[in-house]
Amino acid sequence: MLKIIIPTIMLIPTAMLTSPKILWTTTTTHSILIATLSLQWLTRTYYPHKNLSPWTGIDQTSAPLLTLSCWLLPLMILASQNHLQQEPLSRKRMFIMTMIAVQPFIILAFSATELTMFYISFEATLIPTLILITRWGNQPERLSAGIYLMFYTLISSLPLLITILHLHTQMGTLHLTMLTLTHTPNPSQWSNLFSTIALLMAFMVKAPLYGLHLWLPKAHVEAPIAGSMLLAALLLKLGGYGIMRTTILTGPLSTTAHYPFLTLALWGALMTSSICLRQTDLKALIAYSSVSHMGLVVAATTIQTHWSFSGAMILMISHGLTSSMLFCLANTNYERTHSRILMLTRGLQPILPLMGIWWLLANLTNMALPPTTNLMAELTIMTTLFNWSYPTLALTGMATLLTAAYTLSMLLMTQRGTLPTHLTSIQNSHTREHLLMTLHIIPLLLLILKPELIS
Repeated sequence: MLKIIIPTIMLIPTAMLTSPKILWTTTTTHSILIATLSLQWLTRTYYPHKNLSPWTGIDQTSAPLLTLSCWLLPLMILASQNHLQQEPLSRKRMFIMTMIAVQPFIILAFSATELTMFYISFEATLIPTLILITRWGNQPERLSAGIYLMFYTLISSLPLLITILHLHTQMGTLHLTMLTLTHTPNPSQWSNLFSTIALLMAFMVKAPLYGLHLWLPKAHVEAPIAGSMLLAALLLKLGGYGIMRTTILTGPLSTTAHYPFLTLALWGALMTSSICLRQTDLKALIAYSSVSHMGLVVAATTIQTHWSFSGAMILMISHGLTSSMLFCLANTNYERTHSRILMLTRGLQPILPLMGIWWLLANLTNMALPPTTNLMAELTIMTTLFNWSYPTLALTGMATLLTAAYTLSMLLMTQRGTLPTHLTSIQNSHTREHLLMTLHIIPLLLLILKPELIS
């Protein structure tokens, strides 16, 4: 555990002291080394926890997410280079340091075996994200987006803190391994229900559940590219992971707690998919598609069966890589055309043919085309939902249909059609951008061959 966390923290002084010439290369190479090291977490063990210390431990649930979070740091640094070209050196250093600062908190949140520690690192990820959005966001709306993000997350996580303290007074321990072994004293039905809802609330906002998702499109549209990648690929997964961890503690959910969450999640998948069909802003479209995919994850994790957990896990990993790749592609378009409106950036395939290939690959994985892991995940989740209750099939089926529709329309809008007249000259795509897309798609294609690493 420490052999990943200490090098990650040491990246901060590295970014501060490296000479300006090799600033980007040093930080990228260092973080790629850390990412390669983190791959060893994916090896299977017979023990429930690897690397167990009093505070942290890695098991089958957290290992894939930990590896994903290490993998994304070099990609975020790679993606932000062009965006920061005009900035003075001190701001470049600050930006890289802010990105690196999120990393230890995310690693701790995913590997914490103690609830207080989990809560602190879960909340601490908010601060660097907020700095990224409010300081380096592109649009004038970024302050209001930051306030949305802050208040949604803080208000929802207050009940979580109170429930954690309540658990501690009841049990005398907050260690996850102890809590799963200890049977909760059976309190009156109401207090149990309230504590369940309070535990889930913070994660439902983070995931986000439809109805509590209003901060997400705003934050995504205003964030710089690194902020968008961080939000889509890691911070949303904290929500899903938190639900997985805490539902085991609360015991099987009563059906009264099941229904509103499941209904909202599935209805939300349907609604946000249809919002995507009418969306004019490319970044907002990808943000809303995240809400619909995470709706499936929330639905799967509330059912609490082995199958549904495994499906939710695969979907979280594959969605993390896919949506991050889509945001990078949207950013390459934005850097060339300085617009995110779909009508003003259409027909780019004849000018940037290689980028067209990346667009096609990213959209096909987002659409869950066989044999991608996205398809495995969606099928697993749909099977469990169908097993749980038949009518869910109609909702999930409609949502998948709409997903295919808006993904294809996004592909056709950006790549085909006549080129807008105001685009007279466009700079070529860089090797850096192709490397970035390759590093996104390679893990996705390799996971098709060995999906049990993440299930």
